[in-house]
Parts: sequence; structure tokens; C-alpha cells
Amino acid sequence: MEAGTIASWTLAEGETFLAGDVLCEIETDKATMSFEAQDEGIIAKILADAGTNEIQCGEPICITVEEEGDVDAFKDYVVETGVAGSLEEVSAAAVVEAAVPVSVVPPPVAVVPPPARDIQVEADGGGGVDGGRTVASPLAWQLAKGKGLNLADIAIIGSGPDGRIIADDVREFIPLPAAASIAEPSIAATAPPPSSSPTPPPVHHDNYTDYPLSPTSIQSANLLTHSKQTVPHYYLTVDVTLDNLLALRTKLNAHTPSDSTGITLDDLLLKATACAMKSCPDANASWQGDSVRQYHSVDINYVVGNGQTMYAPLIAGVDKRGLGSISEEIADCLAKVTPVDGADDVLNDAVLGNEVGTVTVMNLGMYGVKSCAPIIREPQAVALALGAAENRMVPKEMNVMDEEEGGDNYDVKVMLTATLSCDHRVVDGAVGAQWLSSFKAAVENPEILLL
Repeated sequence: MEAGTIASWTLAEGETFLAGDVLCEIETDKATMSFEAQDEGIIAKILADAGTNEIQCGEPICITVEEEGDVDAFKDYVVETGVAGSLEEVSAAAVVEAAVPVSVVPPPVAVVPPPARDIQVEADGGGGVDGGRTVASPLAWQLAKGKGLNLADIAIIGSGPDGRIIADDVREFIPLPAAASIAEPSIAATAPPPSSSPTPPPVHHDNYTDYPLSPTSIQSANLLTHSKQTVPHYYLTVDVTLDNLLALRTKLNAHTPSDSTGITLDDLLLKATACAMKSCPDANASWQGDSVRQYHSVDINYVVGNGQTMYAPLIAGVDKRGLGSISEEIADCLAKVTPVDGADDVLNDAVLGNEVGTVTVMNLGMYGVKSCAPIIREPQAVALALGAAENRMVPKEMNVMDEEEGGDNYDVKVMLTATLSCDHRVVDGAVGAQWLSSFKAAVENPEILLL
């Protein structure tokens, strides 16, 4: 479509509309189509009357405002001659200059009119990205520009017709950490570190108390909300036996220095996670929109602390490190998030967990939780949650069952439940099952940790 005619207006000047309402009927040489509003507002001025006059794509047809009191300011507006250029010129301007509203001649009044939104007839009829250009409503461009964003450069999903980006999409957009190159040990976060200033004190009311959150908690909540809404999560669960792993821990701690904290179960489980990532590299990856980026190093975000002192510091290169090195770094992270008597509950940026690795691991067993379905931390493709280690009665293997009548055919094993959350765009069901199988093998046969 290069040009069309307005068959009729369904709304008059001064009338309000909501997103999805039909503003007018556009007639082409092939069909008549409804022109839908992308945002809510009020029609302040109709610039192109219904009739036989042909309108080129890109020419403004009306001006809308958000407040009813702003309608009168545009009553006498007229479009300057020659403002609307060719379709190619308008499209180029939309990308390079963030669709600055078409210039209009202001009326002779003293009050400066508020910014206007020009609704234009577009060649593609709407849609997020078309032919290499980003399609968004003028108000969306304006809001993005005010936030210092370029809609053509960021990954934002439009909720308007055919994927067109509307104002609400920009208002709700949360900048995500950008993925680094494969050569880097972790996925670097581009967002600035959260402020480490003290959290404001609670505000007490008659029937309730408001507890202000730290900037770190607010940022974490926003990122997790965005991830849950946009990432297609699915979950896989497996039970693993810990007896062999616990026996290995006892042997290793018999040879550790007396002043050392020793190897913990979490240290061994993190190493088993790294082994599973190496044996199933398809999970050690991230979604890039039009490609999947696979990483060569396993960098684990290990969740420590709780409440407002819960962070996920990065343990880099776990697949290439020994258990002693991993244990020392985890112990150091735990010490940093443990409040010190008489000290402000403020952490330095080094332990805020701003770096994003390739997988997040959380152990809720200390709270007695049996299983948990974690939210994936973008741009990671998987997250692992570990439940409580507990004694469970399980049937003996057939070759060791007591064949005598009344014999004991059950054993008591130490077991836990592991749940893997997967991004289905990167890790399908077969890959996720393979990952859990590798994790189970590494836990139940800990000699694999040496490979």
C-alpha cells in the first residue's frame, strides 16, 4: 500500500478512544480496512476529511492528545505545505529521528500547546519490525526518547496489533543485562550496580507497617517479573541419592586443614551442576532473539542469604576449578552477607550479584523445603533448585533383595529432590531430561566430578 482514501471517520473531534478502537475506515484499491488506535486518547483535530482525496502513506491524518483540556489548543492547527514527504523519507525519519511528530503551525494563542501525537497511515499497517524498521506509535517513540532508549536498538515486544509497539510497552519495559561475548567468562550486566545506601526505616500506620525495599531488591523483583512474563518456563524434577556424595565429603574433610571450613554438600552439588552443564552444553546457553549463544565456561550464580540480604554472587569457571577453591569462594560470599553486630546492613557492590553467569543454583533444603520451581534469571536458559536432604525408604535392588519370607526388602537412603527450570526457546524437553540425567549421575557417582 502506498496511498489510500479515508472512507469515513467513526469518531469526531473531541471524542475519546481506547487502544483497539476504530478511528476511521481506510479504503485502498483492493479493500477497505479499519484503522485502529494504538493508545488511549482524545481526537483533538482531524487533518484529513473523509472523501475522494487520496492520502499518501506517512501523511498525518489527525492529532490526538491525552488530556481533554488540551483539545482546544489544536482547534486551528493546519499542516504546513510540503511537510509530509515520500513514504521512504517518512520511514527513514521514523528510524533515525525516533519519529518526531510532524511540524504544525501553532495558532495565535499565548499558551504553549502540549506535545501532540500524529497518527499516520503506515505502509505495513502496523507491526513491531517491518522491512528492517521498527513500527511504534508516536507516543511510544516520545516516551522512549524521554527514557534515553532507542526502540530500534532494544529488544522490546509490542502488544499492539501485529506486534506494534505502543506506549504501555515502553512504560513497562525493564532494561535487561546485555549478553557478553563468548570469550568472556560470564554474561556481563550493563545495568549500573544497585545503590548500597541504607534502606529507609519502616513506616508504621495504625493497621499496618510499610517496609521500604532496598534498590537491589526492587531491581531484582523487576527483572524476575519480566523474566516470568516473557520466558516460556517449564520444569523437570528428579530425585537423587546423596549417600555416595556424603561419603566423599567425609573423606575429603579428613584431609582438610583444621582452620578450614571444609567441603560442604553445596560445594559438591555446585560441582555436579558444572559437570552436567559440560556434558549437556546446549543448556549452557542464552537466548539472543535470533540466535542461541552457547558459552564455553560454566559460571554459576549461587544464591546466598535471605530477605533483603539475599544475593546471587558469581562463582566463575566452576567446571575448571577444584572443590577447595569453590568452597573458599562460597564461604567468603556467605561471610560478606552475614550482618555484623553494630554494623549497618549495607553490602558493597562486590557481593551484590550484578554479574550474571550461565546458570543459577539455589538450595532451600535448610528451610525444610522439599522442592521448588525457580524463576529463570535472564538471559540464562536454566535455573536449578535443590530441596531438603532427607532419609527416605526405597526398595532394594532386585539382586540384593532378601528372598527369605518376611525379609527386609527396603533400604533407607539420604535423598533430595532437584528441580530444573528451563527456557523452552533454548532447552527443549529432551535436552532438559538429558541435563538432569547427567546431574543425577554426577551426584550418585561422585568420581565423575574428577573428569
